[in-house]
Amino acid sequence: MEEGAHSTRRIALVHDFLVDVRGAERVFLALAEHYPDADIFTAVHDPVGMEHRFAGRTVHTTFLQRLRPTARTFRALLPLYPYAIESLDMRGYDVVISSSSAWAHGVIADEDAVHVCYCHNPFRYAWNAREQTLARAPLPLRPVLAAVLSRWRVWDTVAAARVDRYVANSPTTARRVRRYLGRDAVVVPPPVALGRFEPGPVGEEYVVLSELMPHKRIDVAVRAFTALGLPLTVIGKGPDLRRLQRLAGPTVTFAGHLEDVDVAGRLAAARALVVTATEEFGIAAVEAQASGRPVIALREGGVRETVLEGVTGVFFDTPEPDALAQTVRDFDTTAIDPEACARNAARFSTERFTAAIALIVDEALRGDVDRLPGPGERRRPPRRSRGLAASA
Repeated sequence: MEEGAHSTRRIALVHDFLVDVRGAERVFLALAEHYPDADIFTAVHDPVGMEHRFAGRTVHTTFLQRLRPTARTFRALLPLYPYAIESLDMRGYDVVISSSSAWAHGVIADEDAVHVCYCHNPFRYAWNAREQTLARAPLPLRPVLAAVLSRWRVWDTVAAARVDRYVANSPTTARRVRRYLGRDAVVVPPPVALGRFEPGPVGEEYVVLSELMPHKRIDVAVRAFTALGLPLTVIGKGPDLRRLQRLAGPTVTFAGHLEDVDVAGRLAAARALVVTATEEFGIAAVEAQASGRPVIALREGGVRETVLEGVTGVFFDTPEPDALAQTVRDFDTTAIDPEACARNAARFSTERFTAAIALIVDEALRGDVDRLPGPGERRRPPRRSRGLAASA
């Protein structure tokens, strides 16, 4: 995309919710920085939870904002989010770029607009984690929740048909977009702010860096390191904290939420980052490698593309404490070259990400779309003259 092309079209950026700074929000922040004149839309926004990252820019929200949701309370509004996201006013925008792990892809763009969705994952609780979600719900609520998730699947499929191009954060997500939404997706790995990280003196602690949610399986690490008697620091917050604290022995500590500079320091000093979740991509694993430190990860999901086994980390094969503990015992973290870790992380720079997204948006505007027609609908004709670069 040529310099100055952004200003020739009205662009809207849409994210599910902006209540906390996690991996998906960091991707959205990179998009917002790349498109500084774009308008920002989301279902709900908590400026404090977002550390005022959007200060100086207007964030358009939905009717749910009146309830002032936070990272602790926004999930209670779950059934209302599809209606809320469809209520956002997209009139007059030439380009809509949604960042979606749940409902942002359901925004209704103008008929002549181009909608590119960067998909972190189809809504996990309705699709790949539906059975686990129902199993964790109180028994009397399961029929109601099952009905809600079934309706969500129908809504998700209809919403997906309105998107022109899907971009997935990993091959794992691309397979799910095809399986669940019936759409093809090109893979563009998320951006990592590599400049935040650098190798440093290594200490004795292992680190977990994650939102504390049941599906992240942090309990596997807590149990393993309690049994090993080795120091583990868990960085992050979430609704699973109290349960994890009850499981933890004296060598496991919970640091809570840390500022970016403190996270970078903890990663640089860690013996290794421990990943127990099936991550669609796993930004933390790349951040650890950018800090020169190896990764010990479950052999599932996106870490298989970001971690080089035996070079920048090692895998364990089952999400069980004993399997992780044995891998920790066998893995010599001092044999890993910090420079090899940093070189591998360099593949995931912000510059590569934004250049790839800009190219995809430009191709879509010129008519190279991948949108499935809805019932009784014809595919829209090519937009040969509407490319951003062409109009610059």
